[in-house]
Amino acid sequence: MKSEWILIKEGAVPLRCWWSKPSQDRDEIVEEPNRVALVLPEIFGVNNWVRSVADRLATRGIPALAMPLFSRTAPELELGYSEDNLIEGRRHKDSTSMEQILTDTYTAICWLNKQFDQPQITVVGFCFGGHAALITATMTEVSETFNFYGAGVSKTRPGGGAPSLELLPQVSGRLTCLCGTADPLIPTSDRQAIQAALRMQDPHEERLRYVEINGADHGFMCEESE
Repeated sequence: MKSEWILIKEGAVPLRCWWSKPSQDRDEIVEEPNRVALVLPEIFGVNNWVRSVADRLATRGIPALAMPLFSRTAPELELGYSEDNLIEGRRHKDSTSMEQILTDTYTAICWLNKQFDQPQITVVGFCFGGHAALITATMTEVSETFNFYGAGVSKTRPGGGAPSLELLPQVSGRLTCLCGTADPLIPTSDRQAIQAALRMQDPHEERLRYVEINGADHGFMCEESE
């Protein structure tokens, strides 16, 4: 595996991304050799843990690009998990709009499309990145999306407006929303709304799935926040 910082300059703003690429023959590791991943971070930026997610995907044979979501206000943000870090991350989140997310993720997806021949793009997002992943799932270039505990999707969207769940009719690929039952940022009413919206669009869960992890708190995928 080879990992490095790269700068994607083709979009509205430069994107400082972490690029992890397998070193071995991918055909021997993954069933879908054209699979690539776009990793969308929490409000803490492309920090050590987010980079480790991309690296772990690469060790499984899946090239992974971890990109910033706050490229306009904090293009090189790398925060820890203290209360002060949380406040700073939320400040940048509150300055980010859905339109900016779509613009930047599209830039990253176009870059991935230039690296590989017809890649199957999977978007993986955590926390605010999970919310952003659901939004990015509306792009036809995205074949599969995993939204890990993306809060607020049943109430609003980045920058304000109608709930992001209202975008579900535009999702053509597979989408999985994962929530923990002990997550204070996604209470029972929100989890029920997410599940209901997914089932309304896909009653048989052929493409849109809801997964609930009993007893899991917010950020249950991140070992470093414990």
